[in-house]
Amino acid sequence: MEEAAGRGVGGGTSAATEVTKPQTFDGTPSKVSRFIGACKLYIRMRLRESAVKEQIQWILSYIQGGSADIWKENIIEELEVGEIEFESAGEFLAEIRKEFGEGDAESVKVAELKKIEQRGRTMEEFMQDFKRTVRGSSYKGRPLIKEFK
Repeated sequence: MEEAAGRGVGGGTSAATEVTKPQTFDGTPSKVSRFIGACKLYIRMRLRESAVKEQIQWILSYIQGGSADIWKENIIEELEVGEIEFESAGEFLAEIRKEFGEGDAESVKVAELKKIEQRGRTMEEFMQDFKRTVRGSSYKGRPLIKEFK
């Protein structure tokens, strides 16, 4: 009990802790943030002690299909011949965001915020999605209330 209490957020995890692996990423810009978030979480909880090269290879194994296939082949070739090198998995994930992201992150968040609706979801599901979308949008106060629909 004391050992568990001593660990805070980001502490070690037991082998029994379930961690969802990311869905495969095909280069679709609207999916890049979720893919990167899932990769970061999995690496933090399961691959923290692995070498950067292994972490990058693991990330690459989830990049499949669409426009991402050609990019992946090019990256693998550049890594093999030493044309590029990444000092961390985070740096590699930033490269993925740069390559496949939808431009200026703040503008993308604002556009998402303007489109988000509850539809058939529960209020709790909608609230969580709304909060996720708000992060990074620079919206605060009254303008934010106007987007809540």
